[in-house]
Amino acid sequence: MAMQFIGKQISANGQSNNPFRVSKLKLAIHRVLIGSSALLISVPAIALAEQAEDITLQEVNVVAPALSDTRPVKGYNATRATSATRTDTELVNVPQAITVITRDAMSDQSMQSIADAVRYVPGVQAAQGEGNRDQLILRGNNTTSDLFIDGLRDDIQTYRDLYNTDRIEVLKGANGMIFGRGGAGGVVNRVSKKAGWDPVKDVSLSFGSFDHRRMTADFGQGLTDEVAFRINAVYEDSNSYRDGVDLKRYGITPTFTIRPSDKTQIELSTEYFKDKRIADRGVPSFIGSDGSNLNNRPYRISNYDQFFGNAKLSPTETETTAFNAIITHAFDNGVQVKNSTRLAYYDKFYQNIYADSSVSTGDTLRIAAYRDDTKRENLINQTDVTYTAKLGSIEHKLLAGAEFNVQDTDNTRVTGTSVNGVSASNPKVTIAMNTPNRNQKSDVTVSAFYLQDQIVLSPQWQAIVGLRHDNVDTNYVNMIGSQKINVSDNLLSPRAGLIYKPTENSSLYASYSSSYVPRAGDQLISLTVTNATFKPEKFINKEIGAKWDISRDLALTAAIFKLERQNVQAADPSNTLNSILLDGQETTGLEIGLSGKMTEKWQVMGGFTLQDGEITERQANSTAANVINKGAELALTPTRTFSLWNKYQINETWAVALGAVSRSEMYAATPTAGASTILPGYTRYDAAIFAKINPQWRAQVNIENLTNKDYALYAHNNNNITPGAPINLRATLNYQF
Repeated sequence: MAMQFIGKQISANGQSNNPFRVSKLKLAIHRVLIGSSALLISVPAIALAEQAEDITLQEVNVVAPALSDTRPVKGYNATRATSATRTDTELVNVPQAITVITRDAMSDQSMQSIADAVRYVPGVQAAQGEGNRDQLILRGNNTTSDLFIDGLRDDIQTYRDLYNTDRIEVLKGANGMIFGRGGAGGVVNRVSKKAGWDPVKDVSLSFGSFDHRRMTADFGQGLTDEVAFRINAVYEDSNSYRDGVDLKRYGITPTFTIRPSDKTQIELSTEYFKDKRIADRGVPSFIGSDGSNLNNRPYRISNYDQFFGNAKLSPTETETTAFNAIITHAFDNGVQVKNSTRLAYYDKFYQNIYADSSVSTGDTLRIAAYRDDTKRENLINQTDVTYTAKLGSIEHKLLAGAEFNVQDTDNTRVTGTSVNGVSASNPKVTIAMNTPNRNQKSDVTVSAFYLQDQIVLSPQWQAIVGLRHDNVDTNYVNMIGSQKINVSDNLLSPRAGLIYKPTENSSLYASYSSSYVPRAGDQLISLTVTNATFKPEKFINKEIGAKWDISRDLALTAAIFKLERQNVQAADPSNTLNSILLDGQETTGLEIGLSGKMTEKWQVMGGFTLQDGEITERQANSTAANVINKGAELALTPTRTFSLWNKYQINETWAVALGAVSRSEMYAATPTAGASTILPGYTRYDAAIFAKINPQWRAQVNIENLTNKDYALYAHNNNNITPGAPINLRATLNYQF
């Protein structure tokens, strides 16, 4: 009798290997099954020996399904993640609100930026970022630095492309125990595409409104039984619905996966990425129709294309070069070690001429300008050691780790003389940059150690406890004022969570976590830096929630949270180039998320948020008009948001999709006793049509803002407001060879 086993080897990290390579475990199973079959057959064979001398049995093929090592998540619903606990854990067993944006969701919605990706994530808003960087509001907290790639810090102020991203994990609440400094209102972690033995051969072209032109390529395969290769590339040259605004970017990421044995895996990758565009800070505000000085509105948002300042003199460019290495080894005694290294160089500049006041009743405004240059080098090394042990009836999944991080940043800024009385109907101004404003250097050294225990108390009860200690040493030099400051912070970030599982596929949880944000790098934005400036911000997150995997492909989540923030750094309303420290703020809210397959033909992704963010202590400033009162609402934190994307597969060839994105009104900046700007609420509809022409060719058309609604998308402050795009179309053709 012959039995043949066909399937891919699954390694310790859950990824599949060469389909033609059979592991030692499978060989052992193969021999045991053959031996067992022979034993079972031998008894009746003896009894029938006199009746038949030969018995011929038909060959049996046993085929086992295997996961793809180049496309580990299919559909809109991911069921597992490692970023939240640094161990491979089912999301239903993680006591924290997490949203995963999968590659299928990114492709179906034609996402190309972090701002696109968080559109359907509850509790998260994109901000303008002065038109030169990704900037997010997570549970009312503004951040440009809580961005990670494969669990390692990626915090330069720039835009990130998704061409080499397999999925995006958005973890909400304080995440200090896992991610260290930062991780305050939440973090966004990009999981890179990995090289594997499941072949990938994909080319995509897209064209659309406003001269959108983009090409991506993704190719990978196994080179030998031990080595796999993959390369991702992107090139884009596009214009915008805004006058004079364009975008050029290109990048390439080759990766290798090496498996010298069944217990060891090495992942190597490097990336070169360049992003060039116009820094667009949108439109100013003007006094509202009620004549009040307290509630300004965006200025002529229907004239969505008008540029205030000078587009040609507002370039921004970032060059990123990075090398990454991950080595994983599983020992025979059950201990697994993972070591990750990232070395990244960032070179960025931006210059902008922008609206620096509201439009007066005389239809004039002030225009300002500056140029900013930043060079940064990050070297990060992180080691995780995991071990699972059972003591009596209680199971422990233990994690011990260490992280060492060296970050060197050089930053200069030159400003120009502001121009007053500029006509709002012709707001183009040329300003020379001639006043040195900032010349600073910060060297940050971080050493961190952490311990965590995931405890299975019984089939119904689980717990997680962890503690991290970070030593953050900052050396700051202000070359203009010949000022030197050295600050060393020792930070303890605890985490605790309790999980009750009514069923195997559902959970109720309560959790507590904290995080600190020391002053370093991009956070040193004050014109005047003192020792008090370096006092870390502290965040405390308390959360209760529920998770239900309705099916393997559909998940429903809900969380009620309270996030407290102390020693807050915020933009100074009287000087947009400066910052002030607030005594505290608090955000409370409810988040509901849904993702996956409602039926075999209907997929959904969406969320709903109710939240209330406010300042908890009165903040006096230089003038009465700039006082921030207790109870003032947080900037860019709407009370209500709703989003839902639906895709329906009509037949094997055709599919359609409809999406809705809605939010209530919100303040562009935390309101003061003087004038503040409100961004009106809106609801926008998007749609898509998909066609599978044949097994190799696929096409789709995405339409944004179906009803051509005028609306304010987001802002940077009271007078830098981005109008939403009018109705626009993007067609994508994909070829798999």
